[in-house]
Amino acid sequence: MSDGAGRNSVTSAKEHGSSLTATGLLKQTPTTVSSSMSLHQWNTKHLPSRVASDAASAACAAGLVAPLITILDRGIIENASGRSPLMSSIMTSFRALFNRPHIFLASRPFRLISTVYFSTYLVANSIDTITSTLRPYSVDHTTSGPSKFLATSAVNMSLCLYKDSQFAQMFGAASTSRNPIPKASYALFALRDSLTIFASFNLPPLVAPLLSEEIEKVVGRASAAQILAPAAVQIFSTPLHLWGLDLYNRPGMTVGERVRQVRRNWAGSTAARMGRIVPAFGFGGVVNAGVRRRLMGRLEE
Repeated sequence: MSDGAGRNSVTSAKEHGSSLTATGLLKQTPTTVSSSMSLHQWNTKHLPSRVASDAASAACAAGLVAPLITILDRGIIENASGRSPLMSSIMTSFRALFNRPHIFLASRPFRLISTVYFSTYLVANSIDTITSTLRPYSVDHTTSGPSKFLATSAVNMSLCLYKDSQFAQMFGAASTSRNPIPKASYALFALRDSLTIFASFNLPPLVAPLLSEEIEKVVGRASAAQILAPAAVQIFSTPLHLWGLDLYNRPGMTVGERVRQVRRNWAGSTAARMGRIVPAFGFGGVVNAGVRRRLMGRLEE
């Protein structure tokens, strides 16, 4: 073959390199092939085990936090409806948990709460696994972008709206126990949950680097941010929760009467909601992330 023909062949091969490589007809240098694979090859190594690890992590975290959240949610709703003072309701539920745990753990309120948080953690974990599958990331990679926020919000809000409607009917004012939940209450609950989800899954990775390095002496900054962010947002989301409950418990009240009712219950309810959010998205988030990180680490060994 002449030199001109050879140069033309090489030029033609370079021009069509990408298509030829895709069909396996032309081998490029190792660097180029590696770069091409890193852009297009999915990371499906140990994928069934990774999915199982996501579910196991979510189950561990949900099982840990569900009893306390069930007790606090019931107490907040009974207190807002006037059915029982907050501390009285909490103590009654704790006695039921310790004296008859099998009945408490099989109860409908507990099953509702468990479903909400298992599903929320599982979706958050699944987004991380999907991302590490589609892109060349390690199996324990975590994300904090809009896809996680939208997915976890959709699942958490849908289940929480159903859970809240059931709790309001079970533990709200006796005179309204058969009434439908107002649409405005659903809207307020949805806004409340959006704030909580954002503070639980998206804020911690952004807040952690801003925390003082002194915190590292006690607890990691990532863990501290995971606890502090969702707790702090309850200052703003609790009034939305109380207003939504009041719309259901006391239909026909004026705006001024509702403001006074929310103000009256705000401090105690905020403390109780911080008490439920810290386990749910603080400690629960830490446990979920920690168990998942350990399980995924074993797969990479």
